[in-house]
Formats: sequence, structure tokens, C-alpha cells
Amino acid sequence: MALQAKRLREIVITLILTPIALIWIYPFLWMVSASFKTNNEIFRSGTSLIPDQFTFENFQRAWVEANISQYFLNTALIAIGSVMLVVMTTSMMGYALGRYSFPGKRIVIGIFIATVFLPKGYTIIPIFELISNLELDGSLLGVILAQSGGANVIFILLFMGYFSQLPKELEEAAIVDGAGFLRVFFQIMLPLSKPIIATVVIMQFIASWNDFLLPLVLTLARPELRTLSVGMYAFRGEYFTDWSGMAAAATIAIIPVILLFLVMQRYFIEGIAGAVKS
Repeated sequence: MALQAKRLREIVITLILTPIALIWIYPFLWMVSASFKTNNEIFRSGTSLIPDQFTFENFQRAWVEANISQYFLNTALIAIGSVMLVVMTTSMMGYALGRYSFPGKRIVIGIFIATVFLPKGYTIIPIFELISNLELDGSLLGVILAQSGGANVIFILLFMGYFSQLPKELEEAAIVDGAGFLRVFFQIMLPLSKPIIATVVIMQFIASWNDFLLPLVLTLARPELRTLSVGMYAFRGEYFTDWSGMAAAATIAIIPVILLFLVMQRYFIEGIAGAVKS
């Protein structure tokens, strides 16, 4: 009886969640479908997901004529650079907060948490001023530093929670063997945090890949350094919007995000589960 009740419950849950999932994924499916349609067909077919005739002209126009290929490369360089910096900085801060006690620790954590409630738009002016003073405005390095220089509180708390639950014997054994602080961190503690690293990589990559405001401001004087999110805005003119070209560009832009998640989803789930457990 218990097994039958469990199966019945699973069937009921599946029947309820399947329509919700279809509604949730419909905009993505429509975007992919629209990338194979002409602009006239998009308006004519409405919400239909099946094109009358598949055409790849939109992808060719977006990749070559709209310079999406260059924007794609810019976005990849910025996303990879910001991910590397964010993983390194947040893991170090999370390690210090999770493994060591020091005066004012709670105050530091409280200040970090308080920054979560600070709207991102409020920080755009000081970030621009800082990057300009470093003479990095109008460069990919400036965008990388701007995107990775935030507080990243969620990532720090994830690392802090994960490192805090690791046994102290790991560090003690390494110290007995003559390992210093940096060696303990890089060779022992950091490799053990693969689930959290994967979580941070995915979340930061998506945030950097889709960021619009910072790349727009920092590359305003150099259009060739635009990212995908900024470059796709070029499909919108004063009197006409190329919806099919924009859909094709958006489809191209979302492929790396999907592939990254599929490759790292196991570690991502483990990281979230470990963070909730801690």
C-alpha cells in the first residue's frame, strides 16, 4: 500500500508540474522558433512554435552582418576572466571567514550581507570613476574588473559555509607535514570545494554573460568591444525592429550557458545541497 501511495503521489506531482514546466519553457522555445522565421512570419504566425519554412539566413545575418561573432568573442573573454577572478577572491574570503575566528568577524559578515540590499544601479557611477582613474575604460580588462569587483556576497557565504564544515584534521595533518597557509588552501581545501566552485562558476558566468549595464557604459566609446547583450540592441532601430535577427542572436548567445550547465550540473546540485545543509 505504501508503494502504491508513493507512485500515485509521484504521478499526481508529475501531472501538476508538467504543464507548469511547459509554460515556463515556452518563451525559450518561441525564441528558438522565431530565429528560423522571417519577420513577416513572426507577426503572421503569432504564438505558433513551428515555422512554415526553416531558414538559417537569420543566423548568418546575425553572425556576420550584425558582428555577433566579435561580440561573442568579447563576451567569452569577459565572462571567463570575471569567473576566474571571482572564484579566486570569493574562495579566499570564504576560507578566511569559514575557518578562522578573529575580532569583528560578525561585523564583517554583517557588512557583506548588507551590500546585498544595495541596488546595482547605484554603484555604476563610482565603478565608472574607478575604472576611468585606472585608465581602463574602453577596454575588455576594465569590463572584467568591473564585473568581478563586486561584493559577491552569495558566493562568499557559499564558500564560508562549505569550508566551515570540513574537518580540522585536514589542516592539522598538512601543517604537521610542513605545509604553509597558501599550500593548505590551494592544494587541500580548494580542491575539496569543487561543488561550490562549480556553483560559483555557473552563476557568475551567467551573470557576466548576460550583463548589459556595465558593458554598455564602459564600451560606449568603442563599439567594437561590445558584448552580446549590448550588441543585440542594435537589432532595434528607430522605426523597425529585426525580431528574427534578434531571436537568432539570442539563440546563439544562450548556447554556451546551456552547455556549461549541462557539463557542470552535477557539481552545481551538490554545491547547492551542501550549502543548504551547512
